Amino acid sequence: MTMVLGLDIGTTSTIGILLRLPDEILVTASRSVSLRSPDIGWAEEDPADWWANVCSIIPELLEKSGAKASDIRAIGTTGMLPAVVLLDENGAVIRPSIQQSDGRCGAEVADLKAEYDEAAFLAKAGNGINQQLVTAKLRWIERHEPDNFKRIATVLGSYDYINYRLTGALAVEQNWALEAGFVDVTRHEIDDGLVALAHIPRSVIPPKRVSHAITGHIDEKGALETGLAIGTPVVVGAADMIASALGAGVVDAGDVLLKFGGAVDILTATDVVRPDARLFLDYHLVPGLFMPNGCMSTGGSALNWFIETFAGGEKEAAKAAGLTIHQHLDGMADKKSAGADGLTILPYLLGEKTPIHDPAARGVVEGLTLSHDLGHIWRALLESYAYAIRHHIEVLIDMGHRPKRYFVSDGGAQSRIWMQIVADVLEAPVQRLSGHPGSCIGAAWTAAIGAGLTDDWRGITRFVTFAEQLQPNWENGVHYRKAYRRYRDLYGQLSPLWQ
Repeated sequence: MTMVLGLDIGTTSTIGILLRLPDEILVTASRSVSLRSPDIGWAEEDPADWWANVCSIIPELLEKSGAKASDIRAIGTTGMLPAVVLLDENGAVIRPSIQQSDGRCGAEVADLKAEYDEAAFLAKAGNGINQQLVTAKLRWIERHEPDNFKRIATVLGSYDYINYRLTGALAVEQNWALEAGFVDVTRHEIDDGLVALAHIPRSVIPPKRVSHAITGHIDEKGALETGLAIGTPVVVGAADMIASALGAGVVDAGDVLLKFGGAVDILTATDVVRPDARLFLDYHLVPGLFMPNGCMSTGGSALNWFIETFAGGEKEAAKAAGLTIHQHLDGMADKKSAGADGLTILPYLLGEKTPIHDPAARGVVEGLTLSHDLGHIWRALLESYAYAIRHHIEVLIDMGHRPKRYFVSDGGAQSRIWMQIVADVLEAPVQRLSGHPGSCIGAAWTAAIGAGLTDDWRGITRFVTFAEQLQPNWENGVHYRKAYRRYRDLYGQLSPLWQ
């Protein structure tokens, strides 16, 4: 059998997938991950948890599929972007990772803006000066954890770290380096001057590699801990949202993927570079293409937080009805009218990234009355992300892109009411996908490309087919136009207070 393995180091879970070429998903497996917020705006995870998950997932995949480790011809990884993992001179993790959704570095972002002309930075780095930059996070560590800062020998991302544990080789994937703020997009190379802004030596950043390049091979230690075969090639990998977009077949201008994972991503394909400070710019996996995109700080992570904090008492009722807690709450929300009877939520629980780039933003529940119940609040929370998506689409249009088709993927796309709300708010059809397991499939296909098992980037679409297309409810759409304006106005009114 010719198989490839994909590993997704996600915000809320670690997922593994085995594909048998050319077109069969054999098995998937997952383990949960704990996102920690020990202070306001913080988002951290323990890289040891990712590695432990990988080490337990791989044997499960082999057992369930009946495959041997030697059947796996290549391995690809993907993950959240750009997580910050720090290693000391011995390759040990110095502190918990700082996640892409972390909003602690507002002061450092302000310092960068005072030092470097924003327009010049955008033109050179392809992305604006914002809390996403690894540079800002490293400056925060320098200021608040000087002892840890002095120990830094290597800075890399989540899936780069897993590749290191698998192979012993150090490299950073091209989009991690780009969103970190280290790449000159006019030369497509790491720029010494941009790295220097982080107050670190150039040697701290490993070599940048394209996504489908082979970064190394499974070494003896990696094989011992995971059960993989020594010598199996491992490709550099891909940012999770880019991998998911490839899996959805987003390679043509006008196609837009809405990815509902731990965060909500909005992505489109283009062959034209249009840097815009409101959104992020990434490389597409297909060489020669780019992928302007937006990423919220939260998504599924906020829904899970809400359940654990406020809706835990409903778990037994959900279980008795044979439903997951998410399905149970969806059913409650489905009984409420569009707009949740005047309830509006701003989902800025970790500050917010695109398109407002405001680490000081906060979550808000506005219009709450004694007539509202849990179903209203859950619906308003789902609606808040739909409003944020509409905001992103307006920015894409303003940049000169022309969205034509909307695809939805990842775990949140399984919620029919959530996707219907999105269709109603966008006033456009939303295409659900069948067979799309998330970013892990893009990672596996990138491995197949990198190992020379195929040269057809579009071949990944064999695994994914169209499912239900949700048509917008025009009556709801009219209501949501007003609700969306209220959502936008609410942020504008409250923003000065947060600053």
